[in-house]
Amino acid sequence: MSPLLKIATIETLYYDRIYALHGLSLEVKEKEIFTVLGPNGAGKTTLLKTIAGLLKDQPKKGTIEFMGKRIHRLAPERVARLGIVYVPEDRGLFRELTVKENLELGCWGRKDSHLKEDFEFIYELFPILKERAGQESETLSGGEQQMLAMARAMLRRPKLLMLDEPSLGLAPRVARQVYDALLKISQAGTTILLVEQNARLALGIATFGYIMESGRIVLEGTAEELKENEDVQELYLGLGKETPSPKGWRLYKKRRTW
Repeated sequence: MSPLLKIATIETLYYDRIYALHGLSLEVKEKEIFTVLGPNGAGKTTLLKTIAGLLKDQPKKGTIEFMGKRIHRLAPERVARLGIVYVPEDRGLFRELTVKENLELGCWGRKDSHLKEDFEFIYELFPILKERAGQESETLSGGEQQMLAMARAMLRRPKLLMLDEPSLGLAPRVARQVYDALLKISQAGTTILLVEQNARLALGIATFGYIMESGRIVLEGTAEELKENEDVQELYLGLGKETPSPKGWRLYKKRRTW
């Protein structure tokens, strides 16, 4: 079966001179959760913005296909109409509007008859949003704002939901709630592509993962394969151990294999 999203050797430039992505390729299969892990500055956000069409005239090279159609360098509104919804790191909420008003904006342009069941679904996922319906979004906690951003995105009925660092700045318990909701969203049939620094959370729900460094994919595999990889354990899961030097006089860290 063809992948829902196929990226082939893309190169993205900032200010037409700084390479942020270098020959990057990846695939996302339908109705699964894919994660891209990597440190700050790896290019994870640039990747999502390139897919979403938010970087003008990018990528400079390579192709991006969605549902078999080429979408690279399309305007962001055209990409969104195809069913790709992007939740940015800052959540993109209208902070002076209420929770209900933000959610209503997520329904803008919809003319189908499924709104009622979609609201029931997001309120089941995030009951707190129903309680906070009349509250301005800027007064919500960080976790509640993330839930609102995800709920608004789901009201667009995305074929591909892309999230940038959904656990950023959240308490562990709240981050777990957000990831539990992502798992339920996936089980309901939505394909998810998320970028994260919290590898433990991401690999806990993902089907497949990519490790990204300096604008390149340096490792890929199923979530289980990545969790068993010694380099991933040491660099991303905090499970690595210092090994005694063969000469016995100091400790050293194993050199990674990518």
